[in-house]
Amino acid sequence: MTIQQLEYILAVDKYRHFAKAAEHCGVTQPTLSAMVQKLEDELGVKLFDRHIQPVTPTAIGIKILKQAKQIQLQVSQVKEIVYEEKNTLSGVLRLAVLPTIAPYLLPRFFPQLVNSHPEIDIRVMEKQTHEIERGLLSDEIDAAITATHPEDLNLKEEFLFYEEFFGYVSKKELVFKNELIKTSEVNTNHLWLLDKGHCFRDQLVRYCQQESVKLNQIRYNLGSLETFMRMVESGHGITFIPELATKQLNVDQQAFVRPFAIPKPTREIRIIYHRNYVRNSLLDILKNAIQTSVPKEMLLLRAGQALV
Repeated sequence: MTIQQLEYILAVDKYRHFAKAAEHCGVTQPTLSAMVQKLEDELGVKLFDRHIQPVTPTAIGIKILKQAKQIQLQVSQVKEIVYEEKNTLSGVLRLAVLPTIAPYLLPRFFPQLVNSHPEIDIRVMEKQTHEIERGLLSDEIDAAITATHPEDLNLKEEFLFYEEFFGYVSKKELVFKNELIKTSEVNTNHLWLLDKGHCFRDQLVRYCQQESVKLNQIRYNLGSLETFMRMVESGHGITFIPELATKQLNVDQQAFVRPFAIPKPTREIRIIYHRNYVRNSLLDILKNAIQTSVPKEMLLLRAGQALV
C-alpha cells in the first residue's frame, strides 16, 4: 500500500469516475485503474462497485476511504509542520469566504497581501457556511472567513471584526422618508433577501422575528446582494446590506442607505480553521491584514449594536 494509491482511490471517490480521477491525478486512466486494482488485490476486498454509474464505493470501501482521508491529512501536515518550523511563509493557503463578505472585504486587503507576501500562494473561493465546514473537515480548504460560530468541535475560531447591517430602501417605500428603520415598519412583501441557507438571510429574518416572511424571493430565486441593490435603485422594494458594502457606494447610492433603530443588528466576522491546522504564522498574517484593512471602529462592538 502506498500514499499514491490512497490518493488515487480518494480521487475516484471524489469524482465517481475513473477517467476524471485520472485526469485530476495527472496520470492515464489505465495507470490509475491498475494501481487501484493492485490495492484491492493486496487488501483482498473490492473498494468500488464498477458495475453501476457513477462508480460507487462498497461498504468496506467507505470505511477504507474514511481512513485514507485521515492518512492523507496527516501526510499533508508533515510538510506544513516543516514550513512552520523553518518559519517560512511559502506554500498554499486555501481560503473560503462567504459570498456576503467576499465582494466587500477582499478588495480591501487581498491585493496588498499578495504584493507584500508573494511567496504565499493564496487561493480564494466563495462558499456558503455548510460548504465551508464540510471543506474544513475534509481538508479541502485551510481557513475560512464566516459570520457564524462553527458547529463542529474540531473547528476553531478567532475574532476578526464586527459588521452592522443597514437597510437599502427604494424611494417608493414609506420608510424611505425615515432616518432610522424599525423592523415593524418594513413591508415584508417588498423585501429582497437571499435564499434559505445563507446565514446573512437567517440572521436578519431571526432579528426581524419574521420566520414566515413573504418575500420578493418567491418571484426571484438565486439572487445576490448586488442584484437586489440594483432592484432597489430602480424603485422596487427593500434589501439589507452589510456595513462594508456601504463603504463602496457613491454619493447617489448613499441616499438609499438607512440604519436600523436601536438595537442595531450586527454580525461578528471570524476566521475558522481545523484544530489540527499547523500554519499559525499564515493565519496570523491573514488576520492582521484583514483587521488592518477595516475601519478601526469595526474592531469593537459599538453602543447600540446587538449581535444576531
